[in-house]
Amino acid sequence: MAKKDPSEMPVEERLKTLYQLQTTLSAIDEKRALRGELPLEVQDLEDEIEGLTTRIEKIQADINEYETAIVQKKGDIENAKVSVERYKKQLDEVKNNREYDTLTKEIEFQELEIELCNKKIREAQNRVTEKKEELAVNKENIEDRRQALEVKKNELDEIMDETRAEEEKLKIKVKDLEAKIEPRLLSSFKRIRKNARNGLGIVYVQRDACGGCFNKIPPQRQLDIKMHKKIIVCEYCGRILVDSELAGVKTVTPKAEEKKPRKRAIRKTTKKVADANDEA
Repeated sequence: MAKKDPSEMPVEERLKTLYQLQTTLSAIDEKRALRGELPLEVQDLEDEIEGLTTRIEKIQADINEYETAIVQKKGDIENAKVSVERYKKQLDEVKNNREYDTLTKEIEFQELEIELCNKKIREAQNRVTEKKEELAVNKENIEDRRQALEVKKNELDEIMDETRAEEEKLKIKVKDLEAKIEPRLLSSFKRIRKNARNGLGIVYVQRDACGGCFNKIPPQRQLDIKMHKKIIVCEYCGRILVDSELAGVKTVTPKAEEKKPRKRAIRKTTKKVADANDEA
């Protein structure tokens, strides 16, 4: 059987299909709304953990660098001490003042080098202590974030498991309905839906007003909507309008309350009648 060309469908059928598409998409929106802010919260926690991981790696690299520098400076101190001992031994063998002065200066230089290395070691050790404290804080933070992430992921997975199957069925229905709608009309509907705050691209008339923005619709325009001769949009919000009957919504007109007849007050005349009889 040949597929029916969407452009040849009567306006009423197009509107019905479009409204079915809207209700199906709204059902998907409701399923996604159940997840609330959880996907964003999960993403935020993952980004935070990634940032903390990078920070921890940087702190650890700094600690390694300082510790390497400490080892290097300790080696420089040992080399300087060896040089001092050698120069001191050479002092016993000098033959003139010039050699003596040269060796003395070398010894002073090496002793200054030892002093400077010790200072650098102390500074590096202080930095290592600070960095290790910073590392401990960040490790504690990342552990907290990982635990929070696990909780949020479990919540999200639970909701996803509950809604995934139904949402997939709705998505298949959306594809089937979209195939029945003229591409230009579908494109317009999607654009309206995207710009609408509540995701409604097509609405039915409620109490003589647009079901999207609730602005009043003139009687003649309402009549045109019910005739299904052309696609009509709200002049205020741009949403496509249909009547409640086409949307399959039963509108109940509230009945006016019947006024109960007021009971006439019966005046008590018993005493007066009795008094009149006594006088007679």
